[in-house]
Amino acid sequence: MAVTSKARPWDFLQAYRGTEFSGEWPTIPQVFDITCKRFPQNRCFTAFAPIELSLTYEQARKKILEVAGYLQSKAIGFGSKVAVTGKNSPEWAIAYLAILYTGATVVPLDYQLKDEEIDYLLSFAGVEYLFVDAERIDAVGKTGKVQLKELISLEAGHPSYIMDKASPFDSSSKKATESDLAAILFTSGTTGKAKGVMLTHSNLISDCFLAQDLLTVLPTDVFYALLPIHHSYTMLAVFIEAISVGAEIVFGKKLIVTQILKELKKGKVTMFLAVPMLFNKMLKGLMNGIREKGVLVYGLIRFLMMISGVIKKITKKNVGHKMFNGLLAKLSLDNIRIAICGGGPLPSSTFKMFNELGIDFVQGYGLTETSPIITLNPIEAYIERSVGKVLPRTEMKILDPDDRGIGEIAVKGPMVMQGYYKNPDATAEIFDEDGWLKTGDVGYLDANNYLYLTGRKKSLIVTEGGKNVFPEEIEDEFQLFDEIDQICILGYVLDAKMKTEGIRALIHPSEKYVETMSASFADGKRRNEEMLKHMQEIVDKVNKDLLPYKRISRVDLVDEPFEMSSTKKIKRFIYAEKYKYL
Repeated sequence: MAVTSKARPWDFLQAYRGTEFSGEWPTIPQVFDITCKRFPQNRCFTAFAPIELSLTYEQARKKILEVAGYLQSKAIGFGSKVAVTGKNSPEWAIAYLAILYTGATVVPLDYQLKDEEIDYLLSFAGVEYLFVDAERIDAVGKTGKVQLKELISLEAGHPSYIMDKASPFDSSSKKATESDLAAILFTSGTTGKAKGVMLTHSNLISDCFLAQDLLTVLPTDVFYALLPIHHSYTMLAVFIEAISVGAEIVFGKKLIVTQILKELKKGKVTMFLAVPMLFNKMLKGLMNGIREKGVLVYGLIRFLMMISGVIKKITKKNVGHKMFNGLLAKLSLDNIRIAICGGGPLPSSTFKMFNELGIDFVQGYGLTETSPIITLNPIEAYIERSVGKVLPRTEMKILDPDDRGIGEIAVKGPMVMQGYYKNPDATAEIFDEDGWLKTGDVGYLDANNYLYLTGRKKSLIVTEGGKNVFPEEIEDEFQLFDEIDQICILGYVLDAKMKTEGIRALIHPSEKYVETMSASFADGKRRNEEMLKHMQEIVDKVNKDLLPYKRISRVDLVDEPFEMSSTKKIKRFIYAEKYKYL
């Protein structure tokens, strides 16, 4: 009997090879062209605020080519670099694709950066044209660090509005190939100074389709672009994934729960990608609402959730979605087909409870330097404590593993970056002599190629007993305590000569808890003492379940919120240095 090979999500591309593209993978504009031929009337880009706007794939392509033609009229083409920065919007997506249609390289920038930081990156990347939100169009480019020829508005009402830019597109101009540079993505800098990650068209497109081998994406899906789209996570897992299959993208502008719930429902979103912080907040809100109905109701719901989870694990059937549809509707999750968590560590308890509630909830792992996805949990074979299975055509190994198999994760594959822009030293540092990219993350692989993370190599705490502790493992234990808004676990110096550290918790209390305590204690000093006492009680509770060498020995309250990256990870390096000797 002949053995038939497994059908792959990218097999359909074969019908377009030789006409729409040549080589192994199409470029991003070629993928968009193919999708427009397959699904011209599918909704493409949608926004509900500040004005409602919805474009089909056919309409979006027409506007993209008009903007690309305008850029060509300004001598933008192959080899040029054009930047885009702003809040998530259809205009942002049109700018991004128009830049690529000219053959130029797109430089997406974090809109949260200060004007002088944006100007520095524009100058460093050699950018002369910038797409930017109207509210900052008169501020960016004024520091003298960069000479911009034109700033184009991503918001209506400005005389330089992108949707008013239109010139004939020259389709005979030189185009980029799959091996050419598509984007320079500047890392968010959770561990220090940002570096420009160089990603080709094939880096991004290969990652897009290889991820679909573990996660089915449909033309009928509706993605929600909530997290900043300049970040590799949203750019690939929402934006490029959606346009590769003809799915719709609903653009969200603000991380405000009430607005998110409204847009999830109005947009009938089926694919919801977010970070641990948001999923934890949503779960806490739901479970607190159930607790308020009484012990019996809460106990019954938790029992039914357990039954639902067992059935799903054993039979692969999702009975929870019907069973808990009313509860899910309260979070506007009743239309959700798949929820995906990325951008940071997620407690296995959160992962488990969402699946028990009937949400096909998975998590993945990657970094900007890998486009970013390199592992993903398959829905039908997920493991709650794992960040997923290694993607096809991707190699992974553990460097210098200890007796438990834990060591630094290294990877090879078609999604791995070309290097850091204008930074050969940093490029040489992250790749070993055999071409393996060293991720800086620490973990282990099981026999079935599922990856388990334990922490960041640079965050490692070496205790007095010589044990290695990763802060992320401890922080995970606190994510469902309502009184805590943020927690940062750090090492503090016990013995500088012996290089040993104790474990310290910096805690920023939640606003609601502070308000409650303020109502009870008028005296500020007494209030802080009581808050610290309560936080110590929470820490003591968690400590009981931790191995002795992982236990927290010092607790401090922090008045101001921690500075965070665009994917809501604490910029640990700032506080590690500040509190090391205090």
